[in-house]
Amino acid sequence: MIIVMKAKAKEDQIQAIKNRLEGLGCIVDVSQGESNCVLGLSGNISAIDISQIEARECVDKVMRVHAPYKRANRLFHPDDSMIKVDDRAIGGKELAIIAGPCAVESEEQLITIAKEVKLAGANFLRGGAYKPRTSPYSFQGLGEEGLRILLEAKKITGLPIVTEVMSVELVEKISQYADVLQIGARNMQNFDLLKEVGRCNKTILLKRGMSATIEEFLMSAEYIMAGGNENVVLCERGIRTFETYTRNTLDLSAIPVLKRLSHLPVIVDPSHATGKWWLVEPLAKAAIAVGADGLEIEVHYDPVNALCDGDQSLKPEKFRTFINSVRVIAETQDRVI
Repeated sequence: MIIVMKAKAKEDQIQAIKNRLEGLGCIVDVSQGESNCVLGLSGNISAIDISQIEARECVDKVMRVHAPYKRANRLFHPDDSMIKVDDRAIGGKELAIIAGPCAVESEEQLITIAKEVKLAGANFLRGGAYKPRTSPYSFQGLGEEGLRILLEAKKITGLPIVTEVMSVELVEKISQYADVLQIGARNMQNFDLLKEVGRCNKTILLKRGMSATIEEFLMSAEYIMAGGNENVVLCERGIRTFETYTRNTLDLSAIPVLKRLSHLPVIVDPSHATGKWWLVEPLAKAAIAVGADGLEIEVHYDPVNALCDGDQSLKPEKFRTFINSVRVIAETQDRVI
């Protein structure tokens, strides 16, 4: 249920309604926008008499929300959310450009690439220390040594760190090193993990599962937010279809749909969506054109010998031209890099 307060509603009037509803057993989230205040209700709302709420002069309207996700719903939070990470933000006018190798392979490799992507215009550094791989024989990451290298790269470049967390047991450890915890596509419905990151104070980058519907994707975000952590960024990274030419099929329509249904920022990972380095740039440009708040791009100085996903990685020099090309599209959307 949503209660939209009138523009001139006073703080004490809003608090009085909030106290009343909480006394009835409701959970009340207050969202203060530029012109209106919205109260989002969840939990036990069966005891609420809507007519009594609507009778208050400070209330504009009351609406029932039928979508199962509440906190992620734009009705609860009409204004776009801007997620702060250090001195940067995801969801504002400036696009979030998250770049780096799929996996941390060595200190020299990561720091070299970190310096290159920062120089080109990236404002976040990505790198996997723990890697979920389809084959048990593939490189699984350097573990905590990889986290240490990521932290060293941040000290040198100042770029906030984005890295994947794969299990409940790793959340606390990775939180000591990283600024943004990534939940990969395979773990989008790992509900124990979603609950755990919902209790931490880190920004969560949630990737869409390869076969997940939009509603299932938003319900996974709801799991995190229900735990108290509202710093969630959604990531479209392609879904599994009958097509086999590309690694996945990038669902560009999901971007405006998610922006319509939810207030959360939406970024796109064209590297994992396509699996081919030469498709990354055109799909990244298309993603920005339809409203994405940022991009996650894989970059490696030696893709042929990369231990993970070299065929979808851009070389640093290509990443520089990529940024310049994407910048042109961003300007048409009143966005900047």
